[in-house]
Amino acid sequence: MANKSLGQHWLKNREVLDHLASLAHADGVETCLEIGPGLGHLTSSLLKNFDQVIAVEFDQKLAENLPKSFPGKNLIVKNEDILSFDFKTVPSPFVVAGNIPYYITSPIIEKLLSLNPHPEKIVLLIQKEVADRLVAEKGKHTLLSLSAQNRAEIVRDITVPAEFFDPVPKVDSAVVILAPREKPQIPLETFVLIKEGMKNPRKKLTNNLKSHGDISKLLEKLNLPPTARPSELDLTDWQNLQNLLK
Repeated sequence: MANKSLGQHWLKNREVLDHLASLAHADGVETCLEIGPGLGHLTSSLLKNFDQVIAVEFDQKLAENLPKSFPGKNLIVKNEDILSFDFKTVPSPFVVAGNIPYYITSPIIEKLLSLNPHPEKIVLLIQKEVADRLVAEKGKHTLLSLSAQNRAEIVRDITVPAEFFDPVPKVDSAVVILAPREKPQIPLETFVLIKEGMKNPRKKLTNNLKSHGDISKLLEKLNLPPTARPSELDLTDWQNLQNLLK
């Protein structure tokens, strides 16, 4: 039985599960780290695509039972919290796949994109709304979209209806594929300014950054109106603004 407090919703559609596993495939990569394998539905598909699957499961009972479902398979199960898991124990190169609990999606993505060495590819099934935010374009940016796009190329794949899960969640899900970049598009230090500018997303940037004085003329130099809000700036805009403030 799923534990709702842990955000457990089992995807049982084999076609979608096989699709996720095929998306995770990368030439020359033999190891897949799976986040939250649960009952092993996705694990089954991943074992067909990889020589080794390392499954990190927080729920102790599920972690204990999972190996029994795959006798003779190269499956390593770790009963740990993915947010404190030591990825240095995973042999490189590797990819990451998983059906992610909604309530810790952002921290998981943040951790995965900060890894060094980074995964070759990250394939996640997440809440549809968060998937849409990850691939947001100028005018709809959030701190999450800017941070993720700075460190990875992101593709939004299929939408997975809520009724494909058991128990049925209140929202649909979607698949995203993240390919970590060799280096960020802009320096991570710039995110000090971005976080300051994003603290009240609905307010004008001139209000959020008033500690830097009147930035209206700086926005004008960036071809942005003085009424611009944080969502209207892309990564390049933020870096140019940082440079002008210096």
